[in-house]
Amino acid sequence: MVIGGGAAGFFGAIACAKTNPRAQITLLEATRQPLAKVRISGGGRCNVTHACFDPAGLVQNYPRGGKALRGAFSRFQACNTVDWFAAHGVKLKTEADGRMFPTTDDSATIVECLTTAAKAAGVEIYPGAAVVSVIPQTPGFEVVTKLGNLLSCDRLLLATGSSQSGYQIAKALGHQIEPPVPSLFTFNVLDNQLRDLAGVSLDSVQLQLLLEGNTKLEQTGALLVTHWGLSGPAVLKLSAWGARLLYNCHYQATLLINWLPQLNPEVLRQKLLSVKSEWSRKAISTSCPVDLPRRLWQYLVARVGIGTEDRWAGLSNKILNQLIQELTQSRHPIQGKGVFKEEFVTCGGVNLKEVNFKTMESRLSPGLYFAGEILDIDGVTGGFNFQSAWTTGWLAGRAMGELSEQRGRGDGE
Repeated sequence: MVIGGGAAGFFGAIACAKTNPRAQITLLEATRQPLAKVRISGGGRCNVTHACFDPAGLVQNYPRGGKALRGAFSRFQACNTVDWFAAHGVKLKTEADGRMFPTTDDSATIVECLTTAAKAAGVEIYPGAAVVSVIPQTPGFEVVTKLGNLLSCDRLLLATGSSQSGYQIAKALGHQIEPPVPSLFTFNVLDNQLRDLAGVSLDSVQLQLLLEGNTKLEQTGALLVTHWGLSGPAVLKLSAWGARLLYNCHYQATLLINWLPQLNPEVLRQKLLSVKSEWSRKAISTSCPVDLPRRLWQYLVARVGIGTEDRWAGLSNKILNQLIQELTQSRHPIQGKGVFKEEFVTCGGVNLKEVNFKTMESRLSPGLYFAGEILDIDGVTGGFNFQSAWTTGWLAGRAMGELSEQRGRGDGE
């Protein structure tokens, strides 16, 4: 039995059915629409995985769970995901940043593929079947649904995502739950002049997050200014790595932005001094000598007190130093978090030390397996969270099927 009709649950059920076609597999989903998160992910396109085909490199994208996934990815990683979907009639394409999507650019393609594969494998799917408790038996489990149905199984896969009900079931079966907190979110910055630049984007900035206790986190990548503050891959990665620290400080921190990471401060100084001489009569605010959007340049020079009529010739050494500081270490207080579209990701979940990552079986409750976001695993944006779901689902399903097959043979089948 599989509890949870998301990516990990479906993948686990299919893997189990293909490993042992004689097994009877039931999938229970609390909502009326299985695979709902798959359907809305990636802006409706579904970022299936990431084009990183080296397990050692792949694990570097998981703030929590990377070490545990190292061996798991040696058995099923991104290239296996690509091959699996290709074998089921879905081709994936790679975008410039490494993200992989179905060539249709439609998440419905992935939903239909998983649904069709599950039904073809004989998996019985029950939407609207919320589970309220699981009672261990000797052997197996009894599963109690919200409608009062009592179902029995010899192997159980919990793939309930970040739902509280899933955590409660795991806890009742003896597992420790690392407290779930948000990951992958945007930063609220209460600077109206900055927020007036909504829509301005940069391909590469360097971010440094300053937290309590002199903790520093850094990320480099693309940045987007929004109506509420800052977003983009660099911010989202920083939010993932700092998820628990930011939660503990109530999302109050300081962000330093190097708008020109390709230039060291001394090279930048010489460039500005050269411009001061060559463009002496030009207004500083309308004459941007570096690779920055015009509106952003005007915002940054205004922050150091340069007026719209100030000329390069009148730029003092003091203001020059302040401008260099602003371009390379622009300081912005973070005062809260936003959300990243519909892609809610949490860190926290079942303690990984309590799970055998060769099979995804519980070390505490024989016959109980875990897959997906119920585990204390989360990745940065870019398809990594789905990849951990495919991998853990596949490993759990295979192990469940193989054990069922062995039991069947032992019974003289």
